[in-house]
Amino acid sequence: MASYNYDEKVLKVFLENQGQLFDEPVADDLESADEFLDMMMAYVAKSVKEVKEYFEELGADVDGDILEASEVFAIGDGRYLIVEG
Repeated sequence: MASYNYDEKVLKVFLENQGQLFDEPVADDLESADEFLDMMMAYVAKSVKEVKEYFEELGADVDGDILEASEVFAIGDGRYLIVEG
């Protein structure tokens, strides 16, 4: 079994939804998704609060629904993947 920096659930969500952030696919399998996310220093937030804190630290306006941002991918288990495009 391969060893990844990000767990398979995160990688699968990114692979299935990468079109929300990128015009063309940037990864086509788990390994390339893991390498891409690692290169982009993608962040997995454990909660909505953590997503807001992440963007606040960047100086972003978090008054709107930050979870609708194209950089935010809901994992489905309460976590969120943040990929800055």
